Amino acid sequence: MSDKCILVTGGAGYIGSHACIELLQANYRVVVLDNLSNSKAESLARVEKITGKVPVFIQGDVRDSQVLSDIFTQYDIYAVMHFAGLKAVGESCLLPTKYYQNNVGGTLVLVEVMAKFGVKKIIFSSSATVYGEPDTVKYTETLPVYGATNPYGKSKAMSEDILKDLAAADVLANDKMPWKVILLRYFNPIGAHISGLIGEDPNGTPNNLIPYVSQVAVGKLERLSVFGDDYPTIDGTGVRDYIHVVDLVKGHLAALQSFEGMSGCKAYNLGAGKGYSVLQIIAAFERHTDNKIPYQIVARRIGDIAENYADPSLALRELNWQTEKNLDDMVSDTWRWQSQNPNGYEVN
Repeated sequence: MSDKCILVTGGAGYIGSHACIELLQANYRVVVLDNLSNSKAESLARVEKITGKVPVFIQGDVRDSQVLSDIFTQYDIYAVMHFAGLKAVGESCLLPTKYYQNNVGGTLVLVEVMAKFGVKKIIFSSSATVYGEPDTVKYTETLPVYGATNPYGKSKAMSEDILKDLAAADVLANDKMPWKVILLRYFNPIGAHISGLIGEDPNGTPNNLIPYVSQVAVGKLERLSVFGDDYPTIDGTGVRDYIHVVDLVKGHLAALQSFEGMSGCKAYNLGAGKGYSVLQIIAAFERHTDNKIPYQIVARRIGDIAENYADPSLALRELNWQTEKNLDDMVSDTWRWQSQNPNGYEVN
């Protein structure tokens, strides 16, 4: 338990709002910075309803050094969880400069202000996309971080490099207050809080499989397109590592608690360590919704690979963290959120 104050950038978003719940329930104080470009303040009202505690909310952009300076002046920030950033792979290919400005530029401004105020502990929301397309299905942290196939992934790898260089510079300078950096590389976060009050609420048509399937199940979308059924996998469809969002944010709390005994920069995979196919996901939704999920098989997408999943053993050894929830938990919690909130956080 702790009363330390954590700055959560992007804290009104899907993963950030779930992190706020876990932090508040562990007696951390929470300050949220979010520009609401891809999130809604209603999520934080529901965080308060779930926890009975009120996170401080400041609407602003992580690239605004004055807003950040005001936060660090007003609040005794212990560490930062940095979720703020754009995350749509397809959009990043169409608008690459927007992604570099937001994701890389935001990280640069944030760490500059953090250093100015002597707050040098950060947990960075990264992604398995930084590994690119290695010749293996099981991803370990020892894989080279290069070759991301889209600007989104490249922006995460660039931000990781910035943070690694900061930590290395402090070692060279023998700084008495060195940076403590933890890079958490997510695989595929899905699910929602068990209350059904908060979950993933994407703007427009979802880019990811699970919110798309759930919107088909609730009747908002007509059918799902399955990109290829001729991969060398269990049923011919792509296999990916899915992790419940609550397990994911518990990994962040485990990382936060590890700051006391570390310095420098560490990277950890946060994944389940096994994969599920697209058709297995569809079947799980059909079980939990008692409805058929209409889908059509279409051509493979360029750049898609057959299968990948995390090797999460380092997080188990060093953070004492592992996933607890299974596919049925992920799907049932997703469906509870979607069925109770067919229009997301939109209040009619």
